[in-house]
This record gives sequence, C-alpha cells and structure tokens, in this order.
Amino acid sequence: MDPTPDPQTSGAFGVYVHWPFCAAKCPYCDFNSHVRHQAVDQDRFAAGFRREIEIQADRTGKRRVDSVFIGGGTPSLMAPGTVETILAAVDASWGLAGNAEITLEANPSSVEAERFRGYRAAGVNRLSLGVQALRDPDLKFLGRLHDVATARAAIGVARSIFLRMSFDLIYARPGQSEEDWARELEEAIGLAADHLSLYQLTIERETPFFSLWEAGKLTVPEADSAARLFELTQEVCDRHGLPAYETSNHARPGAESRHNLIYWRMHDYAGIGPGAHGRLTLDDGRYATANERHPETWLQQVEEAGTARVEDLALTEEEQGDEYLLMGLRLAEGVDLNRYAAFGGRDLDRSRIDDLIAHGMIERVDADRVRTTPAGAVVLDAVVADLAA
Repeated sequence: MDPTPDPQTSGAFGVYVHWPFCAAKCPYCDFNSHVRHQAVDQDRFAAGFRREIEIQADRTGKRRVDSVFIGGGTPSLMAPGTVETILAAVDASWGLAGNAEITLEANPSSVEAERFRGYRAAGVNRLSLGVQALRDPDLKFLGRLHDVATARAAIGVARSIFLRMSFDLIYARPGQSEEDWARELEEAIGLAADHLSLYQLTIERETPFFSLWEAGKLTVPEADSAARLFELTQEVCDRHGLPAYETSNHARPGAESRHNLIYWRMHDYAGIGPGAHGRLTLDDGRYATANERHPETWLQQVEEAGTARVEDLALTEEEQGDEYLLMGLRLAEGVDLNRYAAFGGRDLDRSRIDDLIAHGMIERVDADRVRTTPAGAVVLDAVVADLAA
C-alpha cells in the first residue's frame, strides 16, 4: 500500500477515455451515453481524442501511464483501428509503462465479440464485459441487447484472447430472492476469470426506470433486503476466493483492477473524451476537471481549441480530504490517516474514530490505517460524513 500523499511524483497515473455512443440506451443508465442512427465518423473522433491527449500532456508534462481505461458508452462499437490510434497517442504524448494495464469495456453481442482479437492486437490486455445478468427475462428487463447464451459465448471468447477479463452483474433486481441471487452468483463465479464487478440496482433520476419507480410501476428491494443481498454477495465471493477489495469489486489476490485503484487511492488520472472527468496534481495544486458532455459539441470544441473543458477547479484541502475518505473507505485496505492529513490539512478527530470503532462501523488495520467494517460498508456515506465533520 502506497502511503505517499503526492500522486504527481510517486503515485500511479491513469488515463480514462470515454467513448459516448451506444447501440441502445438501457433504462437504468444515467451515464453519458448517446444513440446515433447514422454511422459515427470514427476517424474524426479518433483525431479529436489524439488532439485532446496532446493538449492535456502539454499541461501535465511527461508522466508514465500505468493504466488506460476505455469506457463508455459502448467502446466495443469502436473499430480496432480507433483504439490503436488512441493508445498510440497516449504512448507518444505521455509514455505507456511496459506493464501498463489497458482495459476496454465491451458488450457481449456476437458482432462486438468479433472485434476482440483486433482490440488485443491494438494493445488492449484486459476486457470488461457488461453482462449484467445471467437470466434472460432479467436481461430483457434491463434493456440489454444480448441473451445469456450470447453472454456465455462472449465470456469464453474473451477468456481465450485476453490474459485478464472481468464482467459486471447487477443485483437487487425486482423480485430477486436471496436464493435466486446466490445461484446466479455461483454460476457467474464459475464463468469468471479472476475479477467480478457486482453492483446493486440503483434508480437514478432522469432515467426511464426512475419514471416507472415514481409512478409505482417498478419496485426494488427494501433497504434491509438490499443489505442482506450485499452481505450474501460478500459471503459467496469470499467462499470462492474472490473477496471484495472495493465495495462492489471482487478479485482473486493480485487481479484487482489497477485503473480503479488509481481512483480509489486518489492518484492522478486524465479524463479524455465527452463528459470525461479527471484529477490532476500540478505545480499549483490538485485540480478536478470535466469535459463537455455532448459528443459532437465536444468534438467541435477540441478541433477548434484543443480542449472542451467545462470544469477546471482547484480543490481545497478540505475537498481533497473529503474525497480521499469517500474513495478510500470503499477499499478493503482502508485509508491512511497520515495521507488524509496531507490531503486535508488536518488530522481526523480521534474521538470520532474511537466512537465509530466502538459502534462497530470502522476498525483499525494498524496504528495509522482504518477501514470500514461490514456493518459500516452498508452505511458508508454516513460513516464518511461523521469522520469528515
């Protein structure tokens, strides 16, 4: 575990690239994703990505890139040549580490699976598949375009091509019992390589699911039932050697997502593409950046000015400390109290720490590190608010 408070000089550095297009918009999704009914000009977008990468690298200076994550949207709608252009630009502008983790998100449809070998040749060495369910009725409910048979086939193809592969599932679906989820999770573990991302269904505003929920036409598990499903998830994954290293992410030891650890350990990352966010430590402080969300507007602004940044905020010490708590307490390794002080400009209140320990919400890893207990993980936001007060 890296206790240093200076991501610029000794922490890992990542690049997040956002491909904003999807074949269809899932009813639960509030990500920055857009459906286009005519072909996307991938050559033009690839040039836009390359231009923004060059401009951001001018700002940060040379940095060894330890991980690249191409997310979306649906990045597996990209031609392998587009991916190759992006990765070449990252290497030319910053410099890819020899062992860099390069992840691409993909959907399991057979059309997209045909591109997997092209992505591997372009430099991708880790695939993240958006499976979401292993029951056909639930895939239909979630608005997915694949069925279980297609998902199983895509997992098999991915495992044969990539050394590392993960896939996502959504649980706490309407009507899902503990027994149903336990069986599905056991099945998923049997298919998995070394990593699973397991998310509770959340009803986000400005999605079709929110409108249905608000109208009383969609019911999700009550808080106690959802908490029990969360606990069951931990129990089943622990039993099979896939413990949670983060609230929603499970891996065999050593197979954790290095890119996601950059976020949760509060290292630096550049956000490239429409709607992408970043965190950059520069000579005069740490900055939160965000890009224009609309794809074609982003592209036009990058072509004209080299950037489409809509947010570029210098974070205060208090904001940095709060963010470190919020991110770090999601991790099984917890947070380093000295690192919190370096970010936040103050020590955490020891009496609050002791009180949360007494109430079973957090525990000490050692003299300088604390983490949430299973009980605290269920009410993480409240724990963070109490510590940061």
